[in-house]
Amino acid sequence: MKIYYSPRCLQYSQPGHPEAPSRVRSTYEYLEKKGYSFDEPGLCSEEDILRAHSTGLLESVKSESFLDFDTPVFKGIYDIARLSAGSAIEAAMHCLDNGEKAFSLMRPPGHHATKNNLGGFCYFNSIAIACLKAQEKVKKVAVVDFDCHHGNGTEDIFLDKDNMLYLSLHQSPLYPGTGLRSNNNCLNYPLSASTTPEEFLSVLQDGLKKVEQFGPDLLAVSAGFDSYRLDPITNLTLELETYREVGRMLAAMNKPCFSVLEGGYSRDLPECIYQYLLGLEE
Repeated sequence: MKIYYSPRCLQYSQPGHPEAPSRVRSTYEYLEKKGYSFDEPGLCSEEDILRAHSTGLLESVKSESFLDFDTPVFKGIYDIARLSAGSAIEAAMHCLDNGEKAFSLMRPPGHHATKNNLGGFCYFNSIAIACLKAQEKVKKVAVVDFDCHHGNGTEDIFLDKDNMLYLSLHQSPLYPGTGLRSNNNCLNYPLSASTTPEEFLSVLQDGLKKVEQFGPDLLAVSAGFDSYRLDPITNLTLELETYREVGRMLAAMNKPCFSVLEGGYSRDLPECIYQYLLGLEE
């Protein structure tokens, strides 16, 4: 398992904000103790950002001239967001070139960033950028998103693209209020807060059957762990072992596969990610 990480992603924070440096720092320290090693990613290019986003969004982040309560302006956030997207690209390229699974342990997350707008803690949509870059090498790409929130940004970027498939399991009602129904190549499974781990896995299995029918050359995963039962900002009920089973199910598809960290704000995030990685490696 190749893991990409840079301590530069820890260089921004806001008091009280759930998307804090500690969530990634603690995971890095935990995985290092478990024997994992890490590669440092590089910045993505502006050309890569423009695969998924408008010039207007790129320039507003670059100039730090935007206003969003959940997604604040931080000095240097442009390069940090480019680093997160660059990490996703390197994870995608590694799994395609080497046949080894890869994980991007970076922040900020990305799946709420649409073509034209940032939001939901996300500045650029790292997984969308990486998938569109990967289409230089492969034709069909599928994204599986198990973050507790719907990836409205990824859907906005991929909607009606014939060679892209987006699958999302997410709590509803919940921010951002989208993903209430499937739309063409975007398959949405809104789940009530009372959904059990067993029900969640059953729905995921149904969705993965549709992914298999699509026949992707590359499988990309928006790995969000805020569906965990102790997450402080959501209400789903997944257990640690649920994430290991999610990893197993994705590994069983036998596709080149890379994952990008999205949400997950509990103290148990390091263990959630560890269980997921174990499942991917089985």
